Amino acid sequence: MATVNVKPLGDRVLVEPQEAEIKTATGIIIPDSAQEKPQKGKILAVGNGTKEVEMEVKVGDMVLYGKYAGTEIKLDEKAYLIMRQSDILAVI
Repeated sequence: MATVNVKPLGDRVLVEPQEAEIKTATGIIIPDSAQEKPQKGKILAVGNGTKEVEMEVKVGDMVLYGKYAGTEIKLDEKAYLIMRQSDILAVI
């Protein structure tokens, strides 16, 4: 598990996106330009919530989120997403 020194505020979470699929189920290799943006990731940090929003997700949860959800940030040459808990569609 990656350790990052970022503490999201309010109802935000820090997500490590999963790598994009590079091969189809039938074995065809997908070029970088045709790869879909991942919509699944692991939660690395969560905020404390707000008076109106109680945090339902926790560190270590695998989640599905919208294709254009969150703000991408780079820490130590690795990409992460910070998004609101409401941008998360499901816990898997």
